[in-house]
Amino acid sequence: MKNLLFSSAVFVCLACFCLEFGLISTANATTNTPPATTMPDTCSAHNGSCEKCVSFPGAKCFYCETTKICAKYPAQEIFPTKYCALSEARWGVCFLNFEALIIAMGVIGGVLLIGLVTCIYCCCCRSGSNRAKYAKEDAKFERKKAERKMHHEQKKAERKAKNDEIRRKYGLMPEDESSYHRFDETA
Repeated sequence: MKNLLFSSAVFVCLACFCLEFGLISTANATTNTPPATTMPDTCSAHNGSCEKCVSFPGAKCFYCETTKICAKYPAQEIFPTKYCALSEARWGVCFLNFEALIIAMGVIGGVLLIGLVTCIYCCCCRSGSNRAKYAKEDAKFERKKAERKMHHEQKKAERKAKNDEIRRKYGLMPEDESSYHRFDETA
């Protein structure tokens, strides 16, 4: 589980950096218009000032704390380790070094991945056991309903037999020939 979490965090982190640095271009892949006039890539003009270096348009520059050099981010590489140690490199903001940024992105990616896997598990995998549980409850309910109906029919038949016996005793049964009938003269 640790290896899966670590590898997924690294994958998410790499994908974010590739998208951010333009290694995988999504915006320019469909447009063929030439870019508007841009400022020349002069990251080295901001040497000595971290705030000016990392605020360069397009996040193209990184700042090295040890050498106080602002350099263009090497787009062909994912991490600028050849130029500066990760704990000393600043990119995007000055208060957060590149190493902490990678760790934070990995943690956020890992939490998102765990959340996604948990949601998929809860929605897909556990719903089958719920269906079986509900089917079992429905079968139990139907069985009890049939038992109640059968018991009701038995009681109804017993009541009818008792009432018929009382009617027969007092001669109130309509199909009983020996009972009293009103005699109508028709002739």
